[in-house]
Amino acid sequence: MTSADLELNPGKPPILSVTGPIDAAEWVAEHRELLTETLLGHGAVLVRGLGVRDAALLGQLSAQLMESTVTDREAFARRQPLGGPVFSSLEWPADQPMCMHHEQSYLLEVPRLLAIGCFLAPVSGGCTGLADAEAVLAALPDSLVTRFAQTGWTLRRSFKEVVGLPWRDAFGAADREAAEKYCQDNQISFDWEPDGLLTRQTRRAVLDHPVTGRPVWFNQIAFLNEWTMDPAVREYLVMQLGADGLPFNTCYGDGEPITPETVRTINEVYESLTVREPWQAGDLLLVDNVRMAHSREPYQGRREIGLVQGDPAPTPRG
Repeated sequence: MTSADLELNPGKPPILSVTGPIDAAEWVAEHRELLTETLLGHGAVLVRGLGVRDAALLGQLSAQLMESTVTDREAFARRQPLGGPVFSSLEWPADQPMCMHHEQSYLLEVPRLLAIGCFLAPVSGGCTGLADAEAVLAALPDSLVTRFAQTGWTLRRSFKEVVGLPWRDAFGAADREAAEKYCQDNQISFDWEPDGLLTRQTRRAVLDHPVTGRPVWFNQIAFLNEWTMDPAVREYLVMQLGADGLPFNTCYGDGEPITPETVRTINEVYESLTVREPWQAGDLLLVDNVRMAHSREPYQGRREIGLVQGDPAPTPRG
C-alpha cells in the first residue's frame, strides 16, 4: 500500500509526500490526473519519495507526464546531455545566483512543463525557488506593467568568440546561411559584424496562460538585463566589449534602456513572492513553466540536477 499527502505550507511549494514501497513509473502513471490538477491549481508540485536518482528514471517518469519533449534553443549557457530527453541544469557558477526566469521565454514556442529531478543534493543552498507569475503581475507597479505591456521587451545578444556561447551553438547552425534562416523564421533581427553577430528580438511581457487564460508576467527582462549581473562582471565586460557588446541585455520594446531601479523593483517583487524547499536526493519537481518563474540559489558541494522540458505551447507575439 502507498499513500500521498499534499502539504501546503507558507513559503514552500506544494509538497506531495509518497510513502510505502512503490514502482515510481507506475505510481506516476496512476496519479497523472492528480499531478495535472495540482499543477493547474498551484503551478508546481514537489513530489518526494519516488527516488528519482538518475536520468533514466527521470526520463521514464517524464514520458508518463508529457506528450512531447523539447531541448534548449537559443541557449545562454551549456547543458550536458544525460541521456534521452534529460539534460543537466545550466552550467552556472555555484557561488552566483540564477535569478527568476521562465525557460526559453524569448522563443515563439515555449515548454509548458518542466520535470526536474534531484540526483544529488548539495551540502547547503542550491534551492530552486519558485514565484507565481500571476501574483508577480499583480504585485508589480501599474505604471511598470503598463509600459511593458505597451512596448513589449527586446532581447539583445552579441555573439563574440571571446565570451558566451557561439552563435553556431545557440542557433544550431552550421554556417551563416543557416543562422540567418533561423533568425528569419523566428522573428529575430540580425547584423553581422567583423567579430561576431548581433541579434534583437521583441516579445510580449505579459501573456495569457494557454490553459487558464489568466494573464501572467512572462519574460526574462530582469534575468537577462545588465543590472542583474554581478557589478564586477558587468564592469569588466563593458570595459572589454563596450556597453553595446554585452553578451546579452534587455530593453523596452521601443529600444529605451531599462533603469537599474526598474530591474531592482522586478527582482524585489520576485523575492517577496518566492517559495522554496531544500532539495533532497530523489525529489521530483514539476513546474508549469508559463505560470511559475524559477531561480537557482548559490550552493556549496556537488549538486546534480536533471531537467526535461516538454509540451511546447505557442506564445502569441506582436
